[in-house]
Amino acid sequence: MSRSRSTRARARAALLSTPLALALLGAAAAPAGAAGAAGAAPAHRGTSLTCRGAGVDPDARVRYRTEAVIHAPLRTVWKLQTDVTHWPSWQAPVATAERLDPGPLRKGSAFHWTTPLPPNPATAAPSLDITSTVRQLRPGSCIRWTGPAVAEGLHIDGVHVWNFTEVDGGVLVRTEETHTGPQVDANVPAATAILRQGLEGWLHDLKTAAEARTPHRPN
Repeated sequence: MSRSRSTRARARAALLSTPLALALLGAAAAPAGAAGAAGAAPAHRGTSLTCRGAGVDPDARVRYRTEAVIHAPLRTVWKLQTDVTHWPSWQAPVATAERLDPGPLRKGSAFHWTTPLPPNPATAAPSLDITSTVRQLRPGSCIRWTGPAVAEGLHIDGVHVWNFTEVDGGVLVRTEETHTGPQVDANVPAATAILRQGLEGWLHDLKTAAEARTPHRPN
């Protein structure tokens, strides 16, 4: 494969790792048989994460939860996750990100971010526009945000919860997200499988970025 083709392949893979973009493409772009492969119940259903007592959408049919231990200080992980304007520097699927209010991320803070959409039959739009609002936050412990993701002919409502717990050698990061909307509800198993890929990718990128900023990782 030529260098240019390899670069394009990596770029496409990056685009396809963002949770909301993938979920929107689930019904239209999932390969045949994907629904059967993802027919099992989503991970951890019935044990939803919360932040200050609030969790994901209990009625959403598309949901996924995952977790990982990141070998970095809590302050490093928290800074990366809450410094929204710098998301594009460590998350390839995030094209742009801007805060809509000043100061540290807090309850009521809002931010707008975009991610490219690969060609698909559902829409001709080149990107997905997401506006997220922080509903609950406990510094160093948890964040919960909600908001719509829209493109021409597409609309999805997401609820995303993050929990951070210091453990021996690092931080246990747990995340859960739900999606509702006609595009994802049209093929729940496929959309759930795609959401899983996106959340796993986000957590992987957060782990990679945080550990790269930690000079002396434990063995």
